[in-house]
Amino acid sequence: AGLPRIGAPRRASAIDAYLPFILETLEKFPTLTATRLHGMVKERGYVGSVDHFRHFIALHRPKPKREAYLRLRTLPGEQSQVDWGHFGTLEIGRAHRALMGFVMVLSWSRMIYVRFFLGAHMENFLRGHVGAFNAWGGLTRVVLYDNLKSAVLERQGQAIRFNPTLLEFAGFHRYEPRPVAVARGNEKGRVERAIRYIRDAFFAGRTFTSLEDLNAQAEAWMTGAAADRCCPEDKTLTVREAFAQEQKHLLMLPDNPYPTDEQVAVKIGKTPYARFDLNDYSVPHDYVQRTLTVSADLNQVRLLNGQ
Repeated sequence: AGLPRIGAPRRASAIDAYLPFILETLEKFPTLTATRLHGMVKERGYVGSVDHFRHFIALHRPKPKREAYLRLRTLPGEQSQVDWGHFGTLEIGRAHRALMGFVMVLSWSRMIYVRFFLGAHMENFLRGHVGAFNAWGGLTRVVLYDNLKSAVLERQGQAIRFNPTLLEFAGFHRYEPRPVAVARGNEKGRVERAIRYIRDAFFAGRTFTSLEDLNAQAEAWMTGAAADRCCPEDKTLTVREAFAQEQKHLLMLPDNPYPTDEQVAVKIGKTPYARFDLNDYSVPHDYVQRTLTVSADLNQVRLLNGQ
């Protein structure tokens, strides 16, 4: 803690001769492990044990600098935040599918939208967006994302390569996709707290018979208990009352919905079956040894030949 050491003064040690090198190395590489540093010092003639060396390094390792954070404020209709939450697995037949919760929260009113999917692939990511926009009757001018592959493919400093599918989706709805800075979880703290709130207040101890049943319960919870909680931005309002004020500031939705069907090319082998999403779908026998296109939404799977 930067205070003088209490107790008898430390006796001379064999480490003292290597102390300048140790301090210089720790200043350049503050997270370097004591075992690696012990090997470097041993190459320079140190003969002491690694256990005593670890204790010594713990006393001299530089403390991380304290960082101050701004309290982030947003205007009504300005920003929403998005992230995935993992809620275990769901057993369907003999398959174990990942149960993923898409969560979007309005940064000002803290209105929550959650929908559960079997996987976090791009089509489900876009379906979650469309569901939230339709539930709220609009969208914010900025949507804040974590650095997940559905949003950011590559990042070098301030240079960001967005996922082209997300860019097309954002251009269609006329909003700005904005990723948070690397290792800055506080910038999307609203959606992080929303996911934690969903785990504790909704998902914990809940029973459901199917994915559809879980989503029906989630919708009732979103429009009920979650909307009646106190709004953190204004303690005199509930989230439902704050959302009623924010809703009129949201951007309008396009006239035509964005297509979110999953389209995958499948090769039909010698047997007349198409493999898609862990299932086999039969095709007419004269379509063997061809490549067809699967077009699927959450309710229907279609097999297409050409256009």
